[in-house]
Amino acid sequence: MSEVLREIDELRQSLPDRTRLRDEDVLKDLALALESSPVLRRLPAAEALLEDLRTFAPGSRMEATKQHINSQRDPHVFSLFDASYFPSLGLDWLTYETLPTDPHLVERYASNTLPVNVVGRTRGFASRVVVALFPENHLDGIQEPDDVIFYFIDKFVERHRRITRLMIDEVMAPGSFPTIQQASGKQIEQAATWWVRLHEYHHRHGDMPIPEFLAAKKAKPLAGLEELRVDVSGMLTCLDDERLPRQEARTAFEFILAERLLRYAVEGIPRPNYDAVASQVLFTYLVQHEGIRLHEDRIVLLPGLTSVLRDFLGAIRRIEAGIHDRPLEAVREELLAFTRRYTDYDPAVRDYRHIPYFAQIKQRLGV
Repeated sequence: MSEVLREIDELRQSLPDRTRLRDEDVLKDLALALESSPVLRRLPAAEALLEDLRTFAPGSRMEATKQHINSQRDPHVFSLFDASYFPSLGLDWLTYETLPTDPHLVERYASNTLPVNVVGRTRGFASRVVVALFPENHLDGIQEPDDVIFYFIDKFVERHRRITRLMIDEVMAPGSFPTIQQASGKQIEQAATWWVRLHEYHHRHGDMPIPEFLAAKKAKPLAGLEELRVDVSGMLTCLDDERLPRQEARTAFEFILAERLLRYAVEGIPRPNYDAVASQVLFTYLVQHEGIRLHEDRIVLLPGLTSVLRDFLGAIRRIEAGIHDRPLEAVREELLAFTRRYTDYDPAVRDYRHIPYFAQIKQRLGV
């Protein structure tokens, strides 16, 4: 497999910048290079990509490549990617291993999510920011309901250890997250697996699900609020579904809360990205409604936290329920107004700022 990865990395170097990836001559030359490669040409994943390269036209779907991936006939992904938020991806290969999870979770909260660990990859997938792979990241930019969504759990675990654990130690009151602080690597891996499964399930449920309302929620604050809606839904699922194993569910609850409240809060340089904006909303809401408080610069989780999380989710759901009898733009404006109450917006540059508390943490910890 090392020979496969090495050859693909060499082919990557011959490709032009992303603006020309769809040019007919570029795709033709790439197809010829793959056809002439004794290492690549007989691999099923490469055969599928070749078929798509020969027939690709703007607006068409990469049928053979997506079929190969969705069928999971082998643990390999090979494609030509173009994703603005994953700029390292281009012509890339991924080999993965799937991870086990709770049968009830898989059945009750079914989605096309595939949590995996990366066991082999070309250069593009080495980037830390590439923690997932979505169907629309391929050159065709198309997502269909049956397309598999990959989450790279080993990267989630590494990120948790590198950033979130540090923040728990430095920012939280002692004993705030007892389960995940004592969890083994395998238990953290399992919690991350639960998180992404619940995340994708809840995206596709509710009054304004994704992808149906993706365009309406593409603005930074609304994209962040959607991420928050699904993650708070996931947290409460862990607490409320008694058919889920209790210890594992508690670990997943703490894991999601820690990631959403702490790690995402410091993302984005110099301005917060949509995940950081979501964490601003959550942090400020929880403070104002007595779910958490600051004591000597540390966050204390208060006894009413779960009730406040329920109220928070209820507020979003009530606004989104208006979509059934109000214009989309009116509902969208109400969602925007909700986010503005709990964020630090800079009108001079028309963007958000890291709230002072997390801005100081970001600088002090270098995260």
